[in-house]
Amino acid sequence: MWVLPAVCKHRFSCSYSFLCKECGFRRFRSYCNQCKLCNSVCSQYVPDSCRLLGKPPYVCNGCPKRNRSCTLQKHLYDPVSAQKQYQEKLSEARSGIFLTEDEIVHLNGIVSPLLKKKQSLHHICVNHPDSVMVSESTMYRLIDYGLFDAKNIDLPRKVRYARRKKKKVYKVDKSCRLGRTYADYQLYIREHPDLPVTQIDSVEGRKGGKVLLTIHFVKAEFMLAYLRDHNDSQSVIDVFEQLYFELRPDRFMSLMPVLLGDNGSEFSNPKALESDRQGNHRTKVFYCDTSAPHQKGSAERNHEFIRMFIPKGTPMDDFSQDDVTLSPSVFKKEGEQK
Repeated sequence: MWVLPAVCKHRFSCSYSFLCKECGFRRFRSYCNQCKLCNSVCSQYVPDSCRLLGKPPYVCNGCPKRNRSCTLQKHLYDPVSAQKQYQEKLSEARSGIFLTEDEIVHLNGIVSPLLKKKQSLHHICVNHPDSVMVSESTMYRLIDYGLFDAKNIDLPRKVRYARRKKKKVYKVDKSCRLGRTYADYQLYIREHPDLPVTQIDSVEGRKGGKVLLTIHFVKAEFMLAYLRDHNDSQSVIDVFEQLYFELRPDRFMSLMPVLLGDNGSEFSNPKALESDRQGNHRTKVFYCDTSAPHQKGSAERNHEFIRMFIPKGTPMDDFSQDDVTLSPSVFKKEGEQK
């Protein structure tokens, strides 16, 4: 399904002009209704739609006005694109675990203390059926993903099993990539070419230890780095909530209207990043393709400089946020002392 840009319902009576601070059509056009870029900055924008799309076949392929006088949003059916979207949706729906972070915290408070008292996971599930309302196999996966305080070492029998060849990555929202792929990102940037892009990524030291969240502003060539205790989704949300509070909504939305990250589980809750706690929209999240770090090459290039001072596998547990904000020379000196 191809969805082309929508037009405003007030386009025939609109009298706004020069809403964009740096309008590329200032010399040629006097009103914003002649430019589709005004949709993203106009507070009175209301998308208009065709009433024929509300009934079968829900597409514009057979409409005689499609290539003539119609300027409304168009839905064009393409079998190849539709099949690809279906396969992506089917794959995303079958991956991960359908649990919220609050539910995981609740289960952790029940299961981890008992496991550390040498109780078996089967015994816990049998004796607490009203509190542990998930299957025993799901509990094993949650422990294997590292989401509980108790680890595999606390399961005496499991440590003797052979390690699985492929380890799945836990995602908070299993369908987080739907409508947020790199192809969707390219289409969105094509429609909004003036919006600045912010690339986000994580830099790990030792597995399971502290980790850096890097926020790279591409146009400004400036990167922020925040030290987190764990590489989970909630720690990323907390950083952006802090920035949203300190910068204020208007400045945050102007600096970070588009976020581009990889497929890491720490970015798998895009709704919490895209909206504040009151449900107000503040940014748009997109994901790079799998095994395609070049799609956010600016951030990856900066990570090479970080690795000069923190090689891969080096623990960051002794560092603090003050250490991260130091200049490279001082940071290297204190890192060697620690």
